Amino acid sequence: MKLLIPVLALSLSSATVFAQQPNTLTAKEQKDGWKLLFDGKTTTGWHSYLQSTATDRWKVKDGAFVLDTAVKKGGGDLVTNDEFENYDFTYEWKISEGGNSGLIFSVHEDPKYGATYLTGAEMQVLDDAKHPDGKYPKHNSGDLYDLKKATSSAAKPVGEWNKARILKKDGHLTFWLNGTKTIETTIGSDEWKALLANSKFKTWEGFMKFAKGHIALQDHGNVVSYRSIKIKTL
Repeated sequence: MKLLIPVLALSLSSATVFAQQPNTLTAKEQKDGWKLLFDGKTTTGWHSYLQSTATDRWKVKDGAFVLDTAVKKGGGDLVTNDEFENYDFTYEWKISEGGNSGLIFSVHEDPKYGATYLTGAEMQVLDDAKHPDGKYPKHNSGDLYDLKKATSSAAKPVGEWNKARILKKDGHLTFWLNGTKTIETTIGSDEWKALLANSKFKTWEGFMKFAKGHIALQDHGNVVSYRSIKIKTL
C-alpha cells in the first residue's frame, strides 16, 4: 500500500499539470473545427448591443469577461460581432451571490429591437438559492428561460465555475450544464408552440424569428463572469 500512495500522488499531480487552461483549444478541438470567441485578454470580436465597441462596464479580468457594476453609465449586453445559425457552443460562467445573467442566442441586432432578449432565447445563469427568480419554474440555471424547465438541477454553488453547452442544429436545441443534459426541444415544433404560448414571449413579434443571429452575454445588473467561450459551426 505504501508504494501505491506516491504513484497515486504523481498521477493526480500530472492530471493537474495537464488540465486544459481556460480560453485555449486542444489540438483535437482545433482539428475538429472549434474556434475561440474570446481570447481571454481583450474584447476583440465583441461589442455592446447596438454599439460599435464594448462599453467600459464589461472588463477583462483574470482571463474572463466580468460585468463591472461599479460602472454606472453605458452598459448593455455584450454580443458577438459575428452571427451564427447551426453550431455547437460551450462556455463557462460564474455568478455572484444573488446574481442574475444569461446567455442569449439567435439575437437579431436592429434598432427596432431595443434589447437582445426581444429576439433571442436565453439559457439562464442565476444564483438559484438567493435570487428571487430561483423560486420560479423555468427561471433557474440551465433552464430555457421562461419557456422550459431543466430536467434536473446541475448548477454549482456561487463562486464556482459552471460549464455550459448549447447545441443548435436546424432548429433543434439541446442544453447541457456541467455535463448534465437539461433541455431538449425543437424551434417551431408543436412542443415549441405550446411552450411559447405559455411564456411571456407569446406576443413578442421578433422573438426567435431569426435562425441566424448573434450570441450575447447579459448585463442584468449583477456581477457575472464568462470565459472559455468556444464555437464549432455545423
